[in-house]
Amino acid sequence: MKSYFRFSLSLSLLLVFSCTPEEKVADIFDYSSLTVGERRMSSNAVLGLKTHDELETTLFASEPMLSNPTNIDIDARGRVWVTEGYNYRIQIHKNNPVKEKGDRILILEDEDGDGKADTSKVFYQGEDINSALGILVLGNKVIVSCSPLVMMLTDTDGDDKADKKEILLSGIEGVQHDHGVHAYVFGPDGKLYFNFGNSGTKLLDKDGNPVIDKTGAEINNSGNPFRQGMIFRCNRDGSDIEVLAHNFRNNYEVAVDSYGTLWQSDNDDDGNRGARINYVMEYGNYGYTDEMTGAGWRAARTGMHDSIPLRHWHQNDPGSMPNLLQTGSGSPTGMVVYEGNLLPDVFQGQMIHSEPGHNVVRSYPVEKDGAGYKASIVNILKGDNDQWFRPSDVCVAPDGSLMVADWYDPGVGGHAVGDLNRGRIYRVAPKKTKYLVKQLSVNTASEAVEALKSPNMSQRYHAWIQLNEMGLEAEDALLTLRKSSNPIYQARALWLLSMLEGKGQDYIEQALTDDNPDIRITGIRAARNLGKNINPLLKTLINDPSAQVRREIAVALRNDTSSEAEDLWVELAIQYTGDDRWYLEALGIGATNKSERLYQKWLSKVGDQWNSKAGRDIIWRLRDDQVLGKLSDLILNSSEDWTDKLRYFRAFDFHTPDKSNAELLKLIKQQNANKDQITLTALFHFSDDFIASNREIKGLLKSVLKTYRGTPEYFSLVSKLKLESEYQQVLQLAMDSASNQIGTLACKLLLDLGQKELIASNMNDSNSSLFIELLGKVNTGSGYDILRGIVTDNKSSTELKGMSLQSMSASRGGQRTIIRIIEAGELPAVLEPNAIKIFAASGHEDFRKKASGLLEAPELANGKTFSPISQLVKMDGDASNGEKIFERSCLMCHQVKDKGVDFGPKLTEIGSKLAKSAIYKAILTPAEAISFGYEGFDIKLKDGTEARGFISSNTEDFVEIKQVGGLTSRFARADIESMVEIEGSLMTSMAVAMEEQELVDLATYLEGLK
Repeated sequence: MKSYFRFSLSLSLLLVFSCTPEEKVADIFDYSSLTVGERRMSSNAVLGLKTHDELETTLFASEPMLSNPTNIDIDARGRVWVTEGYNYRIQIHKNNPVKEKGDRILILEDEDGDGKADTSKVFYQGEDINSALGILVLGNKVIVSCSPLVMMLTDTDGDDKADKKEILLSGIEGVQHDHGVHAYVFGPDGKLYFNFGNSGTKLLDKDGNPVIDKTGAEINNSGNPFRQGMIFRCNRDGSDIEVLAHNFRNNYEVAVDSYGTLWQSDNDDDGNRGARINYVMEYGNYGYTDEMTGAGWRAARTGMHDSIPLRHWHQNDPGSMPNLLQTGSGSPTGMVVYEGNLLPDVFQGQMIHSEPGHNVVRSYPVEKDGAGYKASIVNILKGDNDQWFRPSDVCVAPDGSLMVADWYDPGVGGHAVGDLNRGRIYRVAPKKTKYLVKQLSVNTASEAVEALKSPNMSQRYHAWIQLNEMGLEAEDALLTLRKSSNPIYQARALWLLSMLEGKGQDYIEQALTDDNPDIRITGIRAARNLGKNINPLLKTLINDPSAQVRREIAVALRNDTSSEAEDLWVELAIQYTGDDRWYLEALGIGATNKSERLYQKWLSKVGDQWNSKAGRDIIWRLRDDQVLGKLSDLILNSSEDWTDKLRYFRAFDFHTPDKSNAELLKLIKQQNANKDQITLTALFHFSDDFIASNREIKGLLKSVLKTYRGTPEYFSLVSKLKLESEYQQVLQLAMDSASNQIGTLACKLLLDLGQKELIASNMNDSNSSLFIELLGKVNTGSGYDILRGIVTDNKSSTELKGMSLQSMSASRGGQRTIIRIIEAGELPAVLEPNAIKIFAASGHEDFRKKASGLLEAPELANGKTFSPISQLVKMDGDASNGEKIFERSCLMCHQVKDKGVDFGPKLTEIGSKLAKSAIYKAILTPAEAISFGYEGFDIKLKDGTEARGFISSNTEDFVEIKQVGGLTSRFARADIESMVEIEGSLMTSMAVAMEEQELVDLATYLEGLK
């Protein structure tokens, strides 16, 4: 009876979906009553989605027509082009089937206008597009982004097959990686925009030569001057590339509106609730790593934000752009600016974004806020009942409806894939709206202007090319559009009018007097696009009432070192009010390469008023060394709270080291009520060689160490300066505070400083157990050497040997040491039962198998088996017991809210990101879903010291590695012999120590973390 009921139910649902939209009643059935298999059926797909009240979602295409869509574009005929990612991360998922001929680019077409794709054509297939992350259709040319290449595929004969392939760019890293090169988009200025995440690292031309930015800098992430993820602009043939902004983590798809404003999303290091939406101010640094050193956001720095999501993007650093909107957790992907009028007003002119981590497509309506913007969130489409809904991209069709690509998978991020055979394209439009695409015609200027109004990028491209080629013949038609009541249309017309030979300047000048500040901004950008001296034009707007217009003037002054540009900058700076970070950072961008003269001119204008709220900000932001004296003055004499003054210390790090050292030395000699605090803080901003060579500082250092002994600052100073005179004091702190974090930090510091013998020589009958426990917590190779010595020392008691063995068992490094002890024949026979017990509970399969043979315990080789995941997801679990299991087994590496150790990805909202089946997979096979940034490395130093963990900071001078337990070690690059990425995950499969019901309880608890 049950099977018949399910068959009847599925048949009924199919009948529902064969009805016209007005006849559908999506809630006629209870979605929760469907079986798991029925929920996954494409015929039931829409039932699992919640759509905005004024809109309707229909299924445009699904498996078997396509699978795993990574990116889409919609051509002028309304056809949906899809890049598939079936061969996703095949080097990791070695057991997955593959398409031997490579991944595909498909063209899906609705031929009969019923809103569903009828045909699917393969435009191109090849291994060179495996897991391509971007596609842009430009007439008969298609740009495909797939690290290491960007290629142009051309259909020369109109048969919807690629006949010609040209390489535009090469050498882009991040192959088969979500942080590689992403999609190109066509801008209103006729140029192309694209980006790559922080795995892209560099751009090479088709011949393998470095690509040079307009400023003359080689485009790579070396910090000279660019870092991490970047945004680019280039000509339509791919030439003349410039970096528009940098220092993102995984900026996915840049979206450009008709005014030329850039928007995009960026993903945080997983679990830190720092995913963000950015308004992209051209030439801005977006703060993922330290601008000067490249250090990661976890690296200690003066004045860093208490909030991790803000600390993550260096929001307290001068020169880091503010974020438009922090959206918490997530895995943001494709974005578009909706400039149609079919959707409700709230979405018109706004970003629309796919967010697979939260199973949602949403908009971020923006409002002007000073020189920048503020935004809110409005959902369009959400997988409330289907957590496998993973929207990977969203595009606007010619009729103004949305097409949404659904990767459809139990998980997202970490390079995992749980479903290869499904994938969907949805259409979102007002209710009862049919999919009708008008035939495009651009034969006349009037027709082309009409097409330029299209909400669809591809139609606008055809119109733009035609109008640009017509030149003056299109002027009258463009003028009609320029006078439209729609400012978006006005802006599109202005770009083309500004390029008319002999007349462009006139149209720009007219735009600069427009009542709409967005048109005035477009005029400034159009003027810049001509590549001529525009300072006379900018001067007419220097006192513009709009802070956004003045922001744009500041950006336009970048790298202009003329005296006229300096005077304009000073006038802009005088209008800064002290409460608009967007404006301040625009001033910083405008000051590039001319700070010295700007500072003098500005100071002569403001005089004694420099010490205002606005003046203090400008002193903090300017990069000229002349401001150092003013920074000292503010530290000593400002009435601000001490915590507010810390930003002035941080500002020293952005100046010439020699000048900073000299000014800091003068500063700490001053008598002040905060002398100790000032001296302590200043010590972290001197260069190490300066401290080592200066007697005055050494004397002050002694007093500071005495005052702050036992604090984190004390440990940091001892570590930074390698103060041998303090080692005995650190040892005493380790013993006195062994039961808390101070003791662990002290012990770890000594080991990091190579003081293994100091610890070993001070271990005696009264404190051995204390140190044994500490050494296990510290989790370093030199610590394990001491523990190994205890285990193998005939003079040690059996009790201490057993304690040492147990202490080592808590981490992979310790277990590896135990294996080495056994291999060397040094494990006392009395401890063999202890070792068998340790490896029986080990989540490291390789160690279990190794120990099985060494200890003649074959049962160790057999890992615990559980029911298939398909069965586990059906089992009921006890979330409260699962929480206890989590606290027992997982808190040593993960955090939920503020509880646990900050090592692996935070799991506070893991239930929102992963379906239950994906949670099981992550627990049982962690190596298949390693979050980016959490790849494990083995570091070996020249003195033989070893460390294992993930890289938390990587600069030219040092590498910081975060180890199991959350402790961080810093190693000078000169001391590193090798640094090798490990196979698999740092996370062990803790399930090996659980019963099946405990595993179910744990998964139930994690599923509820939302």
